[in-house]
Amino acid sequence: MPLLDRHGVAGLTMRRLAESLDVTATALYWHVTTKEDVLDLALDHIFGEVPMREPGPEWRDDVRALLRSWRDAMLRHPWSPALIGRPVLGPEVLARTEYLQSALSRGGLTDLELAVTTRLLANFVIGAALTEASRGDGDARRHITADYPTLSASGHLDPARWNDDVLFDAGLDAILAGRQR
Repeated sequence: MPLLDRHGVAGLTMRRLAESLDVTATALYWHVTTKEDVLDLALDHIFGEVPMREPGPEWRDDVRALLRSWRDAMLRHPWSPALIGRPVLGPEVLARTEYLQSALSRGGLTDLELAVTTRLLANFVIGAALTEASRGDGDARRHITADYPTLSASGHLDPARWNDDVLFDAGLDAILAGRQR
């Protein structure tokens, strides 16, 4: 992880990884076949950083806690959100997805509604983390002119008005409010 956190996905090579582990590249290939295998393992590890608390009486609180922690884990590793679309089905990913679906099921969601809501929430978290991790330090407000009065008035691109945590929490609440049971 430190190697990816320092150099990003583009800077990860099997040779660099082997050197950081103080092994030969040949020895590394006994454990993983490709760089993609390493990325899959790294992503699963990130999911392992997401705590799963004991389920509480309110299912929405469990969902909020899990998804906030997931976003935080991805933001600690800014290279990770762009890779989440990979078909990662490691044990850490599966355990957190099970926890999420269990909480949603306690809220009365089943079948298609459960599948749709799981995907909606996952895409929301991934999108938020990807946007935040890749934004950089530029000020988007400089592009907002009188030509965009609604955008300007909403504060959508004004971090002084709505920071990322406020927007994330409000978005999560909006999604969960649509799932009243």
